[in-house]
This record gives sequence, C-alpha cells and structure tokens, in this order.
Amino acid sequence: MIWPFTRRRRVAPPLDPALARQAPAGLPWLRGLDAARRARLDALAATFLDEKTITPVHGLRLDAVQRLRLAMLCCLPLLEFGSEGLHGWSELVVYPGAFRAQRSHVDAHGVLHEGDEELIGEAWVHGPVVLSWADVRADIASPADGFCVAVHEMAHKLDALDGVLDGTPPLPRDWQRQWASDFQRAYDGFCETVDAGHDTALDPYAAEAPEEFFAVCSEYHFSAPRLLESAMPTVAAHLQRFYGPPLL
Repeated sequence: MIWPFTRRRRVAPPLDPALARQAPAGLPWLRGLDAARRARLDALAATFLDEKTITPVHGLRLDAVQRLRLAMLCCLPLLEFGSEGLHGWSELVVYPGAFRAQRSHVDAHGVLHEGDEELIGEAWVHGPVVLSWADVRADIASPADGFCVAVHEMAHKLDALDGVLDGTPPLPRDWQRQWASDFQRAYDGFCETVDAGHDTALDPYAAEAPEEFFAVCSEYHFSAPRLLESAMPTVAAHLQRFYGPPLL
C-alpha cells in the first residue's frame, strides 16, 4: 500500500462466485492481471460494493453484473494504493449518457460567468463520483483508445485525499516531492505545446489544470500505456509505480 496511514475497515463479504466469473469477461483490462492482482481487485470491488451506493438515475437500470463491472473499473486505480483510496465518499451516481451541470466562475476582471456544461464524468471533493454509462460502455468497447472515464474520476478522488486537488496524490514525502517536480515540468511543456497550436499525443484537455493533467495521464496509463511512455517517459514511470504495470 502506498497510503502512508492505515485505519481499520469492516471486512466486506466476498463477491458472489457466479458474478465474479461473469463480470470480468466484459472488461478487457482485466486480462492483463496476474492471479495475485486479480484477487486484490476482487477484494477491492467487494469493499466498493459493500461501502458505496450505486445510484442509476433518469430511468437507467443496472443489473448485478453491470454494478460489479463499475466497481471493478473504479477499483483498477487502487490495485497498488489499496482500499484507502475509497475513503471520504459514499456514492456512485450513474447517468444514462452525458449530463449537464451548472458552472460559474469569476474571470481575471472580476466578472461572474454562469452557464451549463455537458459532462461525461465528475468527482466531487467531498461528494459522489458521477459517470455517464454510455461513455463507460464506449470505453469498454474501445479499451485502447486513451479514454477511461471511471479511471479519470477515480484519479481525482485519489488526488483529493490530501485535501488539495493539485495533481499530486498523497505519497511518501520524498516520492511526493519528485512527483510534483516531474509532473509540473511535463505539464508546463504540454501546455506550451497546446498554447502554440501544435498537435499533441495526449488529449489537449490535459492542459486545463494540473489535476486534469494527472487524471488524463492516468487514463492513458490504463488505455494507451505505450503512447504515454513514448510521449512522457518520466510521467509514465511514476504512474507505473503508482498504479502498477500497464494492463494492455
């Protein structure tokens, strides 16, 4: 476990064996897990289902297999970090597709801007994770395209564990300093490329903020690891240490 503190958790009931056999068949990433990491993922998914409420909305229905697949996807980023990555929130809200959320911000001139934004995922610092089921299914159908919305939002949850969304999750002190330095350097270079109008190997959305850079790079670790390693070898090395070896 990477998390530097521990707390006692209630032991979750094990997964139903029939569900545990059926659910992974629909998740291509799980084929890259050895027996030990697969057992770890099963235990994490069991804890997720025991501790989190999965709430489908707007008429969406999710059966037991689909709920377990969601739990497994959300727990992939926790294989090395451990169950402490589930701390501090209690609900996964699932929309049928993209959803709208009201946003407001004050610009550099002090002017308030308000409006609606269409989202496929969201992670509240002290609240739920929200996902678009259509986009989760699209990620499963094309697992090597560089996108995984569940991983993206769980990266935000890991980032927020130390109370600050800054692209640096809680780590041992020496590693955290090196991580922050290496990610900042890579982020600054990436932003310069985007601002200059040049094409980028990674989704330009990663230039939005350091926390989005971390979350987008996390998606590539799971869905296009060779591309990430080619484009940003130092970032890829940190993520391989943090998340474990790539699965694709």
